[in-house]
Amino acid sequence: MRVRALGIVGTVLLVSGIATSAFAADRVIQNGIDVWATTDDGSTYIDFAKRPIPAGFFCTGSAPFTGRVELRGEPIVTGTPGALGATDTIVQRLDDAAFNKRGVAVTRIQFRALSLKSIAPIETGCGQFTATARLDGVQPITRMVITRENEKGGRLSAPLSLNVKVAFQPVGRASAETLEIPVEVRFPAMPNLPWRSKTVAPIPAGFVLVDTDGDRVADTYLPGTSNLIAGQSSRLTSAGAGAVEKLRRYCHDDGAGGLHCVTLCDTCQIP
Repeated sequence: MRVRALGIVGTVLLVSGIATSAFAADRVIQNGIDVWATTDDGSTYIDFAKRPIPAGFFCTGSAPFTGRVELRGEPIVTGTPGALGATDTIVQRLDDAAFNKRGVAVTRIQFRALSLKSIAPIETGCGQFTATARLDGVQPITRMVITRENEKGGRLSAPLSLNVKVAFQPVGRASAETLEIPVEVRFPAMPNLPWRSKTVAPIPAGFVLVDTDGDRVADTYLPGTSNLIAGQSSRLTSAGAGAVEKLRRYCHDDGAGGLHCVTLCDTCQIP
């Protein structure tokens, strides 16, 4: 495998969550993972217009690449097949977070797994390539602020930082050569992402074996979900039989050509 390094800030993603709880007004948000499924409608992408891939990257004499790579999620491989459903992105809350008298709790977060693939092959002067995005090495740690607005939940905010490896695999050729680009992704915090507590046992319970490096082999045990469901409102209204859930899309934009979107509904969750 030939690896070509290119310093690029900005791309995909992004990202997150789902979890659980036994009591609606817990004083502590337990450490655990938040899991997300990426949209597959082209709203998640890497746009190389601002930071082109240099000439000669895909083959000798190839022109700079300034196109857009639209991405979709691929379910992350787990030791027990299907343990995390359609999850393609995992963020871990590293600490228990206790609410203070103002209803604010703080924890550290870190990306632990990412599995994205191009929706269609990209066209270059050297032929077609499929692209994948995976985590690249040890990931940065950022800070999440969790605010309680009522006994069922509230709002949270956290910048997202991750180091990604974008790999390009030739299509329809005998060569197995893969070209790789390291990408630093830095999403600013979304200040009003909702969260709510959960009133049933965590799924999965205990630890789950997960593929963290994108080689399609589960390699690392992570804690399961806990008593926080990120991305779901705490102000749910009861829905009658046959009611259609209200869909919401959350997108992280790094301002440099990278956008990552997930779609949730009021009672949808992963797994």
